[in-house]
Amino acid sequence: MTGSTRSSGGLDDRRKRLLFRCWHRGTREMDLILGRFADAEIASLSDGEVTELERLIEVPDPDLYAALTGEKPPAPAYAGALFDRIKAFRATGLDA
Repeated sequence: MTGSTRSSGGLDDRRKRLLFRCWHRGTREMDLILGRFADAEIASLSDGEVTELERLIEVPDPDLYAALTGEKPPAPAYAGALFDRIKAFRATGLDA
């Protein structure tokens, strides 16, 4: 997979930007994790979850990847329900 399979049609501008940013992280591994999660979930995220995802994608790729793969615990600043959902999504193979 080389990019989003979800159309941004029907999304508000904020979610469109976030979908794009999830697919353009800088490292391919993070593109695939966050991009696929965004494809599946972006339309159903609450405004609070969108805000949380916007903060989460500011975390440097190496730190976020290490936390999502269980290599190290997440920093308290970004540990939370949405982080747990992304980690579970990745672990279920839905991003494979």
